[in-house]
Amino acid sequence: MNHNFWATQSAVTNVGEESTAAIDALPNDLTSLRHASSQLVFHYRAGGDYSKHGVPTARKPEINTRYAKAMLDLILGRGDGGSEPTLSRDRAPCDRLVGCCRDATILFLALARRKNIAARARVGYATYFERGYFVDHVVAEVFDAAAARWRLVDAEMDDAFKPSAEDGRVVDWMDLKPGVDFLTGAQAWRAARDGRVDPTRFVVASTLDVPDLRGWPHIAHNLIHDLAALNKTEMILWDAWGMQLHRWDGVVPEQDALLLDKVSAITVDTDDIDPAAIRELAAQDGLSIPPVVKSFDPYGGAPVDVDVRRIIEF
Repeated sequence: MNHNFWATQSAVTNVGEESTAAIDALPNDLTSLRHASSQLVFHYRAGGDYSKHGVPTARKPEINTRYAKAMLDLILGRGDGGSEPTLSRDRAPCDRLVGCCRDATILFLALARRKNIAARARVGYATYFERGYFVDHVVAEVFDAAAARWRLVDAEMDDAFKPSAEDGRVVDWMDLKPGVDFLTGAQAWRAARDGRVDPTRFVVASTLDVPDLRGWPHIAHNLIHDLAALNKTEMILWDAWGMQLHRWDGVVPEQDALLLDKVSAITVDTDDIDPAAIRELAAQDGLSIPPVVKSFDPYGGAPVDVDVRRIIEF
C-alpha cells in the first residue's frame, strides 16, 4: 500500500512560512514530535481551572481554531520572551492553545507531514479515561517505516499521565494497542453493530446526558468524521453535515446504517486502507462534505454555518 498520500499536508495541517523554522528545528523521531505536540494544547474542558492556570477565559473561542497555521501562529506568539519561537520546550498552560484532542492531533500531523512522515488522524474512542466507557477521542496513526507498520500515537497526553489498561499494562502513548486502548470509528461501529459492545457505552463523557453525544448517533458521527480524516479533510469534532443532520432520536435508520456498514468495511483494516476507495466513498450522498457545514458550539451556544471550501477544494 502506498502511504505517500498521508505524508503530505492537507488544507487543515498545512503550515505557514512563519512556523517552518520552528518545526524544522525539531528532531525527526516520532517520540520527539509526540512530546512537542503534547505541550501545545490546553484542553478546554479537562485542562482544569482557567484562572489558576493563567489562561484568560476570553481565549475560550480558540477551541474553534480550524487550521494548523492559525494554531501555530497563536502558540509561537506566546511565552518565548522575545527569543526565537520554539516548539521544543515544555509549555505552561497559558502558553498553549485552548483546544482538544483533535487539535493536538492536527498539530502532530502538521509536524510529522512537514518531515515527510505518513500520518493521519483517527476519530474514535479511548478506553483509558473512564473505566467501563469508550470515550470520544482523536489520535494519530503514523506509519513506522523502521517497523513497517502503522502505530497509534496519542498526540495530546502528557508523559506524566500513565493510566493502566484493563489488562494491567501502562498505556504507551507512542504505541496504543489497536482495538483495546483505542477503537477507531469503524471498530466502534462494528463492535456495536455486531452486538459485542453495548452502544450506550460509547460517550463523549459519561456525565453528559445528551442523546446526540452518546450511543448510536455519536458512533455514526465519529465513523463519518474518521472517514473524512482518512480523506485528509480533517474537520472540527462538532462540525456536522449530510446524514449527521438527520434527527435520529437515538437510533440510526437502517438505510443510513447500511451505508455506514460500507464505511466501516473500507476503514476498519488499518493496513488495507486505499486512498482511492476512501475518496470515492467520501463523495457519496450523506457522507460528502458540502461547501458549508453546520458547526455546533461546545460551550452551548447557537450553531453556525461555516464555509469549508478551503478544505474540500485543496
